[in-house]
Amino acid sequence: MAESTPPTIAQAAFQGLCPRCGQPHLFAGPLFSSQVVTFAERCAACGLDFTQFNVGDGPAAFLTLILGTIITIAAIAVELTLHPPLWLQMAIWLPLTAISVVYSLRIAKGALMAAEYRNEAREGAVVPREDDGDA
Repeated sequence: MAESTPPTIAQAAFQGLCPRCGQPHLFAGPLFSSQVVTFAERCAACGLDFTQFNVGDGPAAFLTLILGTIITIAAIAVELTLHPPLWLQMAIWLPLTAISVVYSLRIAKGALMAAEYRNEAREGAVVPREDDGDA
């Protein structure tokens, strides 16, 4: 089997590529499925175990704050300049918020997974200090 070049973090994030072999097997489902942000258990091509990585909820928290701020500013600007009815504001901003959070979450989780793989990040452990003899 020929050795493939691992993708960059950006390639892995935007295309859902395995950080080791570069095949599009990072997520359990395609872009328009119910498993859009769920990682597969392992890469179908190279067998890399994705369950060993812990992405956690960090990307969700940052994206919610960042996108929430951007969309809130945009909604206020539209309200102050165009004065659309409330139902139109909701029809625009609620779906836009949901779609942008879900799909940017996929990108953020893919980037964090690729960065963990590339940097060989593992769970931390507290290592006791060597005794200095000053006791």
